[in-house]
Amino acid sequence: MDSELNKTDKTFKVLVVDDDRQILKVLYNYLTNENYDVVTASDGLEGMKLLETEKQGFDLVITDLVMPKISGSYLILEIRKRFPGTPVIAITGWEAYPDGFIIETQADKVFEKPFILPELNKSMQELLSLKKKD
Repeated sequence: MDSELNKTDKTFKVLVVDDDRQILKVLYNYLTNENYDVVTASDGLEGMKLLETEKQGFDLVITDLVMPKISGSYLILEIRKRFPGTPVIAITGWEAYPDGFIIETQADKVFEKPFILPELNKSMQELLSLKKKD
């Protein structure tokens, strides 16, 4: 494990939302191996339902931006309204997206697919350490 945060007693609960099953599988396996408690959803609607029903909540959410039913952008806006302290990382397959789009999503970080898993984990650690200080 290369995460100092994950060497503590606390296991961080992460929701990963993506309509690409391969991305879900890769992220689930990698993040579980890094000692995160990972829950996955295959579209924005399922992700929203999990956010609403998870009693302990999620420490961080990773979401694709373009998905069926509910887009990742809408999901992020709802997270900001309902769970304002929850950090969000957006992932996207769009190679070129306007800067305004990134600002509009209100994500804390945006990663372009394909991304490097240790870099994603580093950003997660940074966001979680900021959340811990709040």
